[in-house]
Amino acid sequence: MPFLTEPEPERGAVQPVLSGVRRIVAANPGPMTYFGTNTYLIDGPDGVVVLDPGPEGHPEHVEAILRATGGKVALILVSHHHHDHIGAVPALKAATGAPTAGFREKAIPEFEPDIKLDDGSRIAGMTALHTPGHASDHLCFALPEGEGGRVLFSADHVMSWSSTVVSPPGGDMRAYFNSLEILLRRTDDLYLPGHGPPLPEPRKLVVELLHHRQARERAIQDALVDGQPSDTYTLMNTLYSQVDARLRRAAERNVLAHLLKLEQEGQVSREGELWRAA
Repeated sequence: MPFLTEPEPERGAVQPVLSGVRRIVAANPGPMTYFGTNTYLIDGPDGVVVLDPGPEGHPEHVEAILRATGGKVALILVSHHHHDHIGAVPALKAATGAPTAGFREKAIPEFEPDIKLDDGSRIAGMTALHTPGHASDHLCFALPEGEGGRVLFSADHVMSWSSTVVSPPGGDMRAYFNSLEILLRRTDDLYLPGHGPPLPEPRKLVVELLHHRQARERAIQDALVDGQPSDTYTLMNTLYSQVDARLRRAAERNVLAHLLKLEQEGQVSREGELWRAA
């Protein structure tokens, strides 16, 4: 797939992205986060909006946000509940007093937004799109069309540098397929993802991601039809034999998500830890 790369960003530095949008990359690099979580500073009608303040345990990242905004934050916006996106919310909220906004249904006990959003909600001049799959509460945010064209903050639903992990129970492959279809019905010119560089002409990658998942699903079905009942590790080991060792656990979670989707559709069944073609 046509994934992108970028040089490692300067830590704590504010990077202009487009008019009214800046980015600070948290120092939490890893096989699941690339160089780190993108925190976006967005000029809203009532002041600066901070989208995804980043992980816990990185006070230097919160300090960089406060320096860049002068501590004047109108809103803390959250794309989804994973710790690398919301871990710094308590520290930033304590420092600024800004309210938080996220999906209306609480995904974890530790985080309940002050402002509850639904699909289509308008917030700070943007439109929220509920795109579950990677996480049940996942939201993308669409900017009004401007000089950059149609811009979507795609968070972890579609990233420029890698495909997305769908890990049950919070991750749902059937919902992920549906959410990709939602994006394919749109005509965005640019995605600003939760990790990695901006993604121009994003529709091409969305199509590739959907086709890749469909092909992976067919391969799982074929493996079960042609062989004996199998567990998720064996299927992962067969289908992801070339994957980086650090990503094998995530690959196995993807396999499980595919199997649960196929089970919902009556294509496979399970007996304990073993799966077989229905």
